[in-house]
Amino acid sequence: MYQLHNRELCQNTAASQHVSLKMETPQIDELCFPELFNKSCRKPTPAQSDVLLAYILLSFIALITAALNLLVIISISHFRQLHTPTNLLILSLAVSDFLVGLIVMPIEILLTEACWYLGDLMCALYYIVGFIITSSTVGNMVLISIDRYFAICDPLHYTTRVTLNRTQICICLCWICSVIYNCLIVNDFLRQPDSHNSCHGECVVVLNNITGTVDLVVTFIAPITVIIVLYMRVFVVAVSQARAMRSHVIAVTMQRAVGATVKKSEMKAARTLGVVVLVFLICFVPYYIPSLLGEDIEHSSSTSPIVVWLLFFNSCLNPLIYASLYPWFRKSIKLIVSLKILKSYSCDSKIL
Repeated sequence: MYQLHNRELCQNTAASQHVSLKMETPQIDELCFPELFNKSCRKPTPAQSDVLLAYILLSFIALITAALNLLVIISISHFRQLHTPTNLLILSLAVSDFLVGLIVMPIEILLTEACWYLGDLMCALYYIVGFIITSSTVGNMVLISIDRYFAICDPLHYTTRVTLNRTQICICLCWICSVIYNCLIVNDFLRQPDSHNSCHGECVVVLNNITGTVDLVVTFIAPITVIIVLYMRVFVVAVSQARAMRSHVIAVTMQRAVGATVKKSEMKAARTLGVVVLVFLICFVPYYIPSLLGEDIEHSSSTSPIVVWLLFFNSCLNPLIYASLYPWFRKSIKLIVSLKILKSYSCDSKIL
């Protein structure tokens, strides 16, 4: 009886050890790269119904983002009446938002819950493109704030200071500086893209304290400070103009401060672009909070998905703001969808 109990105990112990060993050792079909048994990452768990629904929703957001910003690009590029310095800045912003919906969002969906099979070079390329697009978006917001500052606070000299050629040069410099700056920031990562990967099948980039601090100042603190200061000035002038319009009396001191009566169209553009800037701040600030707290900025599938997608969602909100506040955008959408832009001389259509 004792020998039988002892044999059963040994069998149970062996079975438990076998189960424990089986739990600790991943199966071949659970690995991203089965041939690299000890170095491969594990595949994510099968998607549940709620996760699948989230994927469908995110894919829909990416599609809408690309489509709406493409409409903005076609509208401003096609109709000559929309070829103004302010609209050129909106066009540049729409290009960066379009790239977010076309490239960054779809890859981010794959990167969140899937193994990275595209190699280290494509991993580095993905992150550098994402950083360039983000920096260009911030740069475009600064240019929009400067444009509204001159239009509202110095309307007499606006047409001479802000011209189409100067605006085009500023936009080109914004994109060129964004490319050069981000290549310098992630220079070490471009040399060794897999330096921070814990296993094969992962795509991770980590900015150290020095690089993260520089990026925080250049990409966030300095631009945000400029944007807030300029728009505070625009807000003060806009309030002064509104009070003067209501009282129908413009004092001499106010004339000196404002310079001239601001056109209604410029004031409306300032309000619309002010909403764009406000939404931009709401979407971007949470992304940089860890860096403000002194933490290393890590970009990978483990980075908070809500914060990352809130930043991306800003690209979808911008064209929705244009559609709700700009009548010319709604008119241009009708002409584009109805294919009337294919007609001759459609570029000279009255949109405004």
